[in-house]
Amino acid sequence: MGAIEGILTGFEVAFSWEGILFVLLGVFVGTFIGMLPGLGPISAIAIMIPITYGMDPTLALVMMAGVYYGAVFGGSTSSILLNAPGISGTVASSFDGYPMAQQGKAGKALAIAAISSFAGGTISVVLLMIFAPMLASVAISFGPPAYFALMLLGLTAIASLSEGSTIKALISAVVGFMIATIGIDPQTGTGRFTFGSMNLLDGIDFLVIALGLFAIAEVCYLVMNRHKSSAGSGKEIGSLKLSKDDAKEMSGPVGRQSLLGFILGILPGAGATIASFISYIAEKRIAKKPEEFGKGSVKGLAAPEASNNAATSGAFVPLLSLGIPGSGTTAVMLGAFLVLGLEPGPMLMGDHPEVFWGIIASMYIGNIFLLVLNLPLIPYIARILTIPRPLLISLVLMFSLIGVYAISFSVFDLYLLLAFGVIGFLMRMFAFPAPPFILAFILGGMMEQSFRQSMTISNGSISIMFENNISLVLIILSVLSFSFPIAKSIWSKKKVS
Repeated sequence: MGAIEGILTGFEVAFSWEGILFVLLGVFVGTFIGMLPGLGPISAIAIMIPITYGMDPTLALVMMAGVYYGAVFGGSTSSILLNAPGISGTVASSFDGYPMAQQGKAGKALAIAAISSFAGGTISVVLLMIFAPMLASVAISFGPPAYFALMLLGLTAIASLSEGSTIKALISAVVGFMIATIGIDPQTGTGRFTFGSMNLLDGIDFLVIALGLFAIAEVCYLVMNRHKSSAGSGKEIGSLKLSKDDAKEMSGPVGRQSLLGFILGILPGAGATIASFISYIAEKRIAKKPEEFGKGSVKGLAAPEASNNAATSGAFVPLLSLGIPGSGTTAVMLGAFLVLGLEPGPMLMGDHPEVFWGIIASMYIGNIFLLVLNLPLIPYIARILTIPRPLLISLVLMFSLIGVYAISFSVFDLYLLLAFGVIGFLMRMFAFPAPPFILAFILGGMMEQSFRQSMTISNGSISIMFENNISLVLIILSVLSFSFPIAKSIWSKKKVS
């Protein structure tokens, strides 16, 4: 079956009344799950696997895919309104979304997030439909050296995530690296920095750190400053309307970062979280007014929102074409495929075109449903900010605790959550930025593993990093990315003198 016939088959599945119903159900559940801090699509899809047993495989997988990208779409809500990321892929959305809400522009922030998410998801689905059969080879070409170089490129922008001292940003990143090494060494199988605790053998979950550094730290800050005036604290919802200037400001970041997010989503292991961070950093680097980022910038919110939704669609390329899960959620999706009697991989497109193309085509409808569901609800969702501060603090704390406990059912993780909350509060008090900590933690484990795999392949020769064309280009870009701000600073000083 050719691509055109496959696409038509996919639309036939997606536009059937059963297809529309299951897409709607999936995105609705996903949006709701994404809004709750700590609860992600992994749990929702895992719960659905036994429920969908015996169903038509195509409809079951269409619904699960809807839960996945619906959760990423809806996860920005709690990030923007409460500074409590709903899922890991929306952490970067809080950098400018939450300050915007605090300025009384919550309605505008949610509208920007919804429209950017819709645009990013739609652009990526178009790209997925056109290039899916050939993009699998691109994903395979990224070996350990290329992954290491990609992670290195991401880390060169740590200084871009700091609003003040670069030294403090680097200290924050080093601590993030240290935390990333906790747990069982993936190559030797020995425990590292576990201090004899069985609870630390699996390392520390990302959401424990993210909710601690952002949500619990915000709770601590609000409690410590409870006697201060609440004026300007974000109780105003503001207008949902976007001006022509806002639309113009959004268009560039949405277009650029949708493409970048889709490309990063294709790479197994990268996913929406890394895509959103790198897109935020890239947009800040090329912005004419980078000082506005972190203070309620339209570009700073639009970029990660477009990117994380584009990456979600991109993650289906290695899953459908190669049978390789690119993230925790797609790993569970792989399990769902096997339970339903299907084996994703090179033969899926030929043997079950209705599944391959049906999932892709359903994303068109799903993105439209998400926009239609979310935009009218923004005035009601934003009313969360009008809840009295004591009750709001209690709700954020409760949802954070429930979300973390639901991940592993471990009381120890709750203690870790509170500990990172205190650390996040102290970092905020002493002006240590949290984003470099988060970025280093995300990239640290993957970077270390890729480097060690590369050294194993080359028998300890560092030259392997320069023999691969992809890794060589990425290393050159890393050097340029690191040296450009330094050169720019030196040039500015010479110009002044």
